[in-house]
Amino acid sequence: MIKIGKRIISNNSKPLIVAEIGINHFGSLALAKKIVDEAKKNKVEAIKVQIHIPEEEMNFSAKRIKPGNSKLSIFEVIKKNSLSLNDEKKLKEYIHKKKLIYIATPFSFKAVDWLIKNNIKIIKVGSGECNNTPLIEYICKFKIPMIVSTGMNSLDSVKRTVKIINKNKIPHALLHCVNLYPTKKKLIRMNRMLKMMKVFKKSIIGYSDHSIGNNMSILALSLGAKIIEKHFVLNKNRVGPDTICSMDGNDHKKIIQARDEIYSALSSNKEIINEEDITRNFAFHSIVAAKDIGKNIKIKREDITTKRPGVGDYLAFDIKKVLGKKTVRKIKKDDFIKKNYLKK
Repeated sequence: MIKIGKRIISNNSKPLIVAEIGINHFGSLALAKKIVDEAKKNKVEAIKVQIHIPEEEMNFSAKRIKPGNSKLSIFEVIKKNSLSLNDEKKLKEYIHKKKLIYIATPFSFKAVDWLIKNNIKIIKVGSGECNNTPLIEYICKFKIPMIVSTGMNSLDSVKRTVKIINKNKIPHALLHCVNLYPTKKKLIRMNRMLKMMKVFKKSIIGYSDHSIGNNMSILALSLGAKIIEKHFVLNKNRVGPDTICSMDGNDHKKIIQARDEIYSALSSNKEIINEEDITRNFAFHSIVAAKDIGKNIKIKREDITTKRPGVGDYLAFDIKKVLGKKTVRKIKKDDFIKKNYLKK
């Protein structure tokens, strides 16, 4: 179980949908606040940000490596689209002011220190840091809940990380993830999330969605994901590194509606429900006389049949209770076989 304020995330709770701002603010605090406003308007519950300190998380080689969704180097992308720590603090305060859950991903030890200094309640570890065991061990020292994305990592790699987290008794969740922006449906391998549920039985399992559209998030919810994370934008028409695989307010509403309906549909384990009585009464079959039956007759199979409605004393599956019993009165064809028509 993970607890963030009054919000509980567990295998029995309503799934948490996390709107990931990431770098969709393009380094603008004003735009970041507008995204938060849009999220609040569309009933977003939790917002996740990324805490980037480029020189702390990357060395000079990153200036030569390009991600799959940009013509710039990853260093340039992050440098250009990150907020200053001062602006990150203002954004955190703004998110709290809107009474939204604040979740943040650090990409360096210094970013972790900054979050701890600013009273972070839950840390999200990105897929790139999932196998960074020194960073995982460092975060664990602060004894706060963690959400860990597992993209690009083998399950053996994830096991190594989970062993550290469990050793430190940290409440946590693991998210199945594919780190391609956008992710083609054939590469999502949602069965991996199901395997994670079996392998990591003490972990809350969810899904971080980088695909286009809402269907994969809804699929994950229907399979039991307890956290869904997806990038969130103010306007999907604006070009940006993560825009193509992001949701907007309208998409979020659809996912929330699906979440609520799926949660409702999965929330009860009752085998029989009384609400079906209105249909059960006319749809089930009762045992009736197939012909006129005299008094003191030992009922044989040819004497009876089954017909709707199912409001007789004996339903169709009770036929063995009737066969061989003697009648205590005449029974007309098509009448229900009643208990007081038979000898006890």
